[in-house]
Amino acid sequence: MSASITIISTPLTAAIARTGVQGESSPQKSPARARLRLTRRGRAVFGALATLLVIGVLAVLATFSGAQAVASAETGSTEFGYVVVQPGDSLWQVANSIDPNVDPRDLVAEIVRLNQLDGSGVIAGQPIAVPLRYADAPGVVSASDLGL
Repeated sequence: MSASITIISTPLTAAIARTGVQGESSPQKSPARARLRLTRRGRAVFGALATLLVIGVLAVLATFSGAQAVASAETGSTEFGYVVVQPGDSLWQVANSIDPNVDPRDLVAEIVRLNQLDGSGVIAGQPIAVPLRYADAPGVVSASDLGL
């Protein structure tokens, strides 16, 4: 009867086969450096730390490289033109009289923002500031002419 022997390779037998030791004793070699193996959670933690580090560096750079505001004692010499509301006028009519070629809705909205009005209602005799590009339009007077 002949018997066959099957060798099953395990990590231990593979390590012994690599070192050339098969059943005989040899001096212990220094163990190979263990390789750091990270789990999925470990990789996520290190990735998050790296991301936070990059964000921190970018925040510091943005803080110190931004343009600095400079205060000056100079006053602006720009004056708005004004239209005095006549009895029965609305902002729509004022916008049409200033520039009939423009959509009155846009100009009314701009006048409301410029004058910080709550709505589109105006009172007769009320001076309404108009955008600077209309300072030379007919019916527009300067602030000094109105005594403002």
